[in-house]
Amino acid sequence: MMKFYSKFIFSVSLSLFANNILAQNAKIAIASNFLSTAKVLVNEFTQKTQQKIVLIVGSTGKHYAQIMYGAPFDAFFAADSLRPELLQKKHKIIEGSRFTYASGKLVLWSPKYQLAGLKDKIFFDNRIKFLAIANPKLAPYGRAAKDVLKRLKIYSKLHRKMVKGENVGQAFQFVKSGHADLGLVAWSQIMQLKTASKNNIWVLPESWYHPITQQAVLLKNNPIAINFIAFVKSEAGKRIIKRFGYAD
Repeated sequence: MMKFYSKFIFSVSLSLFANNILAQNAKIAIASNFLSTAKVLVNEFTQKTQQKIVLIVGSTGKHYAQIMYGAPFDAFFAADSLRPELLQKKHKIIEGSRFTYASGKLVLWSPKYQLAGLKDKIFFDNRIKFLAIANPKLAPYGRAAKDVLKRLKIYSKLHRKMVKGENVGQAFQFVKSGHADLGLVAWSQIMQLKTASKNNIWVLPESWYHPITQQAVLLKNNPIAINFIAFVKSEAGKRIIKRFGYAD
């Protein structure tokens, strides 16, 4: 009897210890376009609360698949509204937690060539060897890029020139590193570049692509994740998000 009691006490103690360890941080899956903004949010949140946030960056489509297979994330900041809605329908989120935290904007960017006055004509410039976009099957910014190119009736014509990143962060890096001459990327990424010139950027009309409504959901009742989401929703959090080029 004493042996059973001792094992029971040990099991309960171990469980409490494990829960305590888990409560020491919150694992937040975030879309790649939001990484720089999230880092600033996390830094300010941590300074205010001394609570730890672990960011896991990747494409929205990949994160969604990981969550469906049981990835141990406490919250998910997607680059669209579709995946959070699907997770809600599949009862994978804390009920009532889904909300819009930002609206993204798509831009055409080339650090090599001026786009002022050229707009869609730049796609047919003989100097342009590669156009970077995010994978439309995985990333909302890639789907928006496809919308724009189809509207201009050049998606199939440019197929051989396209290099597709797993997410918009990768597409951005293709252009930044010089491996692509041109890229359809997030406005929030361009906002971080001190050397970016307005002559090298074309902000696409938002009516040309499906709205990039970025939503977040709480996946587990982790107190730190709950506090972080509350901070994102606060006026201080909204100011940071707006500063990085997102619309309300």
